[in-house]
Amino acid sequence: MSEDSGGMRATEDSGDDIGSPLAAWNRLLTTGSTKKGGEETGGERERRRAKLIAKKKMGGVRGVIVDASVLLAIDDNNNATPSLRPGAEFLLRALQFSQLRKGLCYGSNLSNDKLTFLERMSRLYSFDCFSFNVSSLDDVIPEIATAWGDIGGTIMCFISSYNKDFYHKMCNYGWLIVVLNVDAVGDISESPSISYVKKLEELPLNICRLNRKGNENKVITVGYVMKPSRQTDFAKRGAFPIYSEQEGLMFLPLTYELPMPLQLQELDVVLHKATDEIISIELSDFSAASPKISYTGGMQELKRSLEHQPNCLVIDPFDKIYPVLDRLKIQHILLGLEELNIEGHLRIRGPHFLKVDKFNDPDLMGRLSAAKLSLPSIVKPQVACGVADAHKMAIVFRFEDYKDLNLPLPAIVQEYVDHSSLLFKFYVLGEEVFYATKKSTPNADILMKSSQANELKPLSFDSLKSLPTVDEIHSGSEVGTNAEKDIDLELVTNAANWLRRKLDLTIFGFDVVIQEGTGDHVVVDVNYLPSFKEVPDNVAIPAFWKAIKSKFVTNRSESGNM
Repeated sequence: MSEDSGGMRATEDSGDDIGSPLAAWNRLLTTGSTKKGGEETGGERERRRAKLIAKKKMGGVRGVIVDASVLLAIDDNNNATPSLRPGAEFLLRALQFSQLRKGLCYGSNLSNDKLTFLERMSRLYSFDCFSFNVSSLDDVIPEIATAWGDIGGTIMCFISSYNKDFYHKMCNYGWLIVVLNVDAVGDISESPSISYVKKLEELPLNICRLNRKGNENKVITVGYVMKPSRQTDFAKRGAFPIYSEQEGLMFLPLTYELPMPLQLQELDVVLHKATDEIISIELSDFSAASPKISYTGGMQELKRSLEHQPNCLVIDPFDKIYPVLDRLKIQHILLGLEELNIEGHLRIRGPHFLKVDKFNDPDLMGRLSAAKLSLPSIVKPQVACGVADAHKMAIVFRFEDYKDLNLPLPAIVQEYVDHSSLLFKFYVLGEEVFYATKKSTPNADILMKSSQANELKPLSFDSLKSLPTVDEIHSGSEVGTNAEKDIDLELVTNAANWLRRKLDLTIFGFDVVIQEGTGDHVVVDVNYLPSFKEVPDNVAIPAFWKAIKSKFVTNRSESGNM
């Protein structure tokens, strides 16, 4: 910003007094310290200050102050319980793990109820709290500067249009001001340091624009959309920073409260968990390219908008995730693992399986036998994810119990593999492969002994919530005594690379068990964009970023846009 822009000018009564609070702020800008000493003339100090401010602005936004006036709902009733304005929860969640410095500010005239409410919000979303008004601004600004230090960029303040005098004075400190125009009356200032929004959800988008400009558009901007709980799970592990210096990535949470084309025009990449927003799936014939999927209105808008943004890379395209929605398609794909096997070495394969359209089929026993399926076996819905019953399963011990199974149809009957109660969860992040071990269901003999007390009735469970583990069924058994050392990592890594090429996915996971007796490595499940939270964050998150960046760079190179 230039010296004559109106936002950075030092005046005789604002910065020349060596002992003033603003002078302390100026010293912090010019020397990195609020202490006196080594004073320069006013002109020299102003020139150095302007240069450093310009440098900070090139670093983009690194701190955000949010005023109470934009967070609190309009109080039509003085006795009303304090609550958040629409969009405030999205904003707080977007900033919580953004890796920006962030604070809530409020005036001294705030009621005790509102103050208590804001302090609770600050703890919940990890914000600092600052109390100040126009008259105390000169005291509090150096306090923020001291608390946050040199954050390597600009501070942004988000405030409502009710506080006109307040935000105009803030411009004198080199802050960028974003005003929530609550009355929607149009711009009320022409200062280049002040911009206006109509919705709280626009603030992350504003930060994105400024940081792209501050980094001369050299960053890769990734928009992401998934259900809030999953977003929080990824974000709290550091996966979605507003800006990552390590890989030059910037992450923006997408919202359906703003026009999707407006958001997409700021993006290079879109990361989605489309399965979070499936309403229904109509399975197609096996020969068809894809099932008929009904998404939420917001996800449908995103898909439509992406069709008009050919330069925006999608990780991974919607049609590429179709196979992982259909357990039958995945089982047929896994048959191809046979090409990786070498005679005399350990084998990797998918489990034996059979599609069932009705459980009372008179030919079912013969069909099961022909498919190399014996009892016990595990029964799963053909739809693998995105609908309520996708993870409702059962282990069946007697053939006659098939006819009374209460599971969605069509279903997949799958081989139950004795695997020493140990499951290996593999994660593919770009070209890197990681794995973790997890306690699993016990071997068939233990299951059978336990189920005899229940007359060998089918054992039903929801695989997302809990598995019938060995501890629950037979607490005296040893879990995975030898299985973990028997994993052939080279074999499974080859399978991971084969699956990546076959599925053409960037980020996915699959589960492997080792069959007792044969040593066969059996791939029992494949899923898109898993949480990979079993892998340490300091390893998984950089690999996650690298996978996104590599995919983007490769795509640009292949399209000739580099």
